[in-house]
Amino acid sequence: MTSQTTAPTVVVFAQETDAPVDAVVCELTERGVAVFRADTSWFPNRLVLDAGLDATGRWTGALVTEHRRVDLEAITAVWYRDPAAFRFPDSLTDVERAYAHREARLGFGGVLAALPGVLWVNNPNRAVDAMFKPVQLATAAAGGLRVPATLVTNDPAAVTAFAAANTDDGAESSKSGVVCKSFGSNAVTEGGRLKVAYTHRLTDADLADLRSVASTATQVQRWVDKSHEARVIVIGRRMFTILIHAHSAAARVDWRADYGALTYELVDTPLDIERGLRAYMDILGLAYAAVDFAFDTDGRAWFLESNGSGQYGWLESRTGAPISAALADLLTEGTSW
Repeated sequence: MTSQTTAPTVVVFAQETDAPVDAVVCELTERGVAVFRADTSWFPNRLVLDAGLDATGRWTGALVTEHRRVDLEAITAVWYRDPAAFRFPDSLTDVERAYAHREARLGFGGVLAALPGVLWVNNPNRAVDAMFKPVQLATAAAGGLRVPATLVTNDPAAVTAFAAANTDDGAESSKSGVVCKSFGSNAVTEGGRLKVAYTHRLTDADLADLRSVASTATQVQRWVDKSHEARVIVIGRRMFTILIHAHSAAARVDWRADYGALTYELVDTPLDIERGLRAYMDILGLAYAAVDFAFDTDGRAWFLESNGSGQYGWLESRTGAPISAALADLLTEGTSW
């Protein structure tokens, strides 16, 4: 039986297995806030959109699942938390599937984007713009944050020159002063095996054979001699800064490579980071971001990257930072952020 929701409602688009989302939904429910949760992969088989344009130019109708229904007019906020892609019937050909995906994105997504007064965390269109690392770096620099020297190229000779210019005399033996980083997800599945491309500090051997650079766009960045790192969780106008201390060689290059060697510390957000991130979020039109910084041995913070759907659950559990409550605040208070 489908229950109807006409009270002010928070819509959550997220994958079915997502513990941090579960925590926020529980927080909202305890506050008496109506929640409609679905995954976009449910469309069109398990999620129905029924929308009509009325005489005033407003879309009316509902989103419907087997157990829940929410009127479009009741939606006050949408948490777009890295849901899975639309999933279409297996009977469709590749051409038909591509067409169906385009129509779903423009039709389903278009109706939701047209709803007035809805707070998006984050608006998918803004989130797509903010995915591009070159955009992130330029925006961070424009907002006053420090950004390491960065090269984007498919020219091996340019990498050689960049490494020479950014490697200080007396650098660690066999290690250059630059790292190579992926632009997108660092995980790929090949032959049924998961492979992860962590940030890699280029060695003399790497620089001697740069043929792979010519195969695609490559990001090379000046190495920051780090004392520690930080992830800043930005939620509307609030920020939670968690220092990440690495205790292994692999984690000091990329902390994702060795979670067991990390310790965490919740601290006040430094004023220069707070000012820079406010500008960053405003320029890109974001309500949420997980932003990574490296702190050098002189205590200066360097912006590394930002993720509009970045993870925070393990940081909340390890430090007690009230991130779930802050997200619930934002989703219920709406545009007050």
